[in-house]
Amino acid sequence: MIQQRGNMDWMLKELADDVPDIHQIVVLSADGLRIARHGGDPDVADRLAAACAGLQSLAAAVASEIPYSDGVMRLVVIEVTGGFFYLMAAGTGAYLAVLAGETVDAGLVGSRMRDMVVRIGAHLTSPPRHDGQTG
Repeated sequence: MIQQRGNMDWMLKELADDVPDIHQIVVLSADGLRIARHGGDPDVADRLAAACAGLQSLAAAVASEIPYSDGVMRLVVIEVTGGFFYLMAAGTGAYLAVLAGETVDAGLVGSRMRDMVVRIGAHLTSPPRHDGQTG
């Protein structure tokens, strides 16, 4: 079972309020289950969470090929026409994902995400599931 330590809504809202043009924020487990979200459509949040599980796995595989790397994915940024996508490791077995528009300050998003993870990383932790448990 995914255990959420208190209501994270206010934490995610703070990130969205600090950075203009953030569309959606999702906290997910390493296996792609949504733990929390702010903004946007819940179905989109679920699809993003599922896609992020594969993305973080691919990023870790690439990281393991970098000399002197510990093989741990810390941040992935994707820029596309229309905006940005960020995925950041955010505690044991948990990740923070952000969808933002094209006018967002790209550096500010990464910086605020990192600040958030440092401040409240313990709240963004998803213990592994055992014995066939689902969210």
